[in-house]
Amino acid sequence: MVGRLLAPLSELGELGVIRIMERLFGSSSRVAVGFGDDVSAVKLPAGKVAVLKTDMLVGSTDVPPGMTMRQAAMKAVVANVSDLAAKGVRPLAGLVALGLPPRLKRSDITEIGAGLRDSARKYGFPIVGGDTNESRDLTIAIALFAVADRHELVLRSGAKVGDLVAVTGDFGSAPAGLKALLERRKRPKQLPRSLYDAVFNPIAELETGVRLAVSGTISASIDSSDGLAWSLHQLSEASKVGMEIYDVPVSRAAAEFADRFGYDGNDLALYGGEEYHLVVTVKRGKFMAARRAARGNLKLIGVTTSKSRGVRLKQIGRERGIERRGWEHFKR
Repeated sequence: MVGRLLAPLSELGELGVIRIMERLFGSSSRVAVGFGDDVSAVKLPAGKVAVLKTDMLVGSTDVPPGMTMRQAAMKAVVANVSDLAAKGVRPLAGLVALGLPPRLKRSDITEIGAGLRDSARKYGFPIVGGDTNESRDLTIAIALFAVADRHELVLRSGAKVGDLVAVTGDFGSAPAGLKALLERRKRPKQLPRSLYDAVFNPIAELETGVRLAVSGTISASIDSSDGLAWSLHQLSEASKVGMEIYDVPVSRAAAEFADRFGYDGNDLALYGGEEYHLVVTVKRGKFMAARRAARGNLKLIGVTTSKSRGVRLKQIGRERGIERRGWEHFKR
């Protein structure tokens, strides 16, 4: 028991921290969606729910070399909006809390403000207030608020055996671009610009998420920013189904990068993270309707199975388990 109490954060990981908080906070009859999904929700009258989301960007872990203050602020907004997109909900308003190192200049603050303003406008909500404080590391914490019909939220837990597994984009570009930056492979004439754009200018797929939810064709959904493999396992565990994946959706740029520099393209796509696509399960017989709702931005990659099978990759001539790993804070 003493050993468990003294376990370091590197052993607990982000999920361990969340479990501790969940036990301490307890439950409430007012909660419609609690811990364990992309957002939280509290019951309102007439079948409505208040949808709440907060996420933070920290300079030392979330801002790669070469990213501007404006891009960092926009990324902070994208990370929050992407989680609402996975639930099919539009944000109504946002709050911003800034932790600012004293070394920053007036121009840096202007860039941060402009990034927050422009990104909020892009996704259709006002920033209505917040807080500022001094900190050793840049911190941008966003909180979003929305209202939705309770039954329209697309949770992680709705998949049924026989549903199809699909994604709204290809994977691997952001991890490849980040490797190029961190390992100083800065070859702008030789590496596709899309690798760097995936790192510096991520996009939340809000319209696609809302259209899919309204179409009624999907049974479960999750934001993929912690990695495709991690997202598949999260859906699998929340819905109590297994998954067989037949196609790892590796972007062309990531595949070329992997071939050129000796990486595994599947690993880049599965375990990289920092990509803001949606991973969804589609109801039986509804894939073409879902693809129309997503305006073609939907790729079939697998099918749900019985719980005991886990998440497995089945390709011609081989079958293996997809590891339950991706980006998790505190784990090294």
